Amino acid sequence: MKTVLVYSGGLDSTVLLYDLIHTEERVLALTVDYGQRHRREVEHAKRICGRLNVHHRLADLRAIRHLLAGSSQTSASVDVPEGHYTEESMKATVVPNRNMIMLAVAAGWATAEGCDRVAFAAHSGDHAIYPDCREPFVAAMGLALEMAGWHKVDVHAPYLALTKEEIVGRGVALGVPFAETWSCYKGGTRHCGKCGTCVERREAFGLYGMSDPTIYQSV
Repeated sequence: MKTVLVYSGGLDSTVLLYDLIHTEERVLALTVDYGQRHRREVEHAKRICGRLNVHHRLADLRAIRHLLAGSSQTSASVDVPEGHYTEESMKATVVPNRNMIMLAVAAGWATAEGCDRVAFAAHSGDHAIYPDCREPFVAAMGLALEMAGWHKVDVHAPYLALTKEEIVGRGVALGVPFAETWSCYKGGTRHCGKCGTCVERREAFGLYGMSDPTIYQSV
């Protein structure tokens, strides 16, 4: 099996990267730069892939940033929500059509490389607000890719039913270096400790009963 992983350098996608390697698959990692505020994640992705000797490529889509306005991730005028995610605060973090864009680019590379599938690390905590992290989207995307060319590329989303806590547990079993991953949406030099993603990260370690190795600016 040969897979292109949409890889952000974050906790979830890093656990999935280790998971795929553990199953002795050939993994190619694709990081997409769409002008996100937290572009710091790109460097973390490069560093982790380099240490694992995983073929990593960066898709530079910064030119489309102005087309994805209205999100706290792409618009400086929109504040990054702090505290626990609520329906409204999560909506502020939505980048229009982000997963479809990234999976489409990944599928193009997968086709060129003769890969069997593309993978991404959507999990159950994403379901509430992000429609592109749900089973109907994954199924529809798989069908679209099947019709898009002669080489069949499947969509692999193995964590759809898992919680963040369960993903942390999987990462512990696989020896994932959590401190090397990047989650914070504010994109400073350290995790802010206050944005919804930082709060979710901290809680996942707490629920699993593990000390959080992340260095936070403030908690």
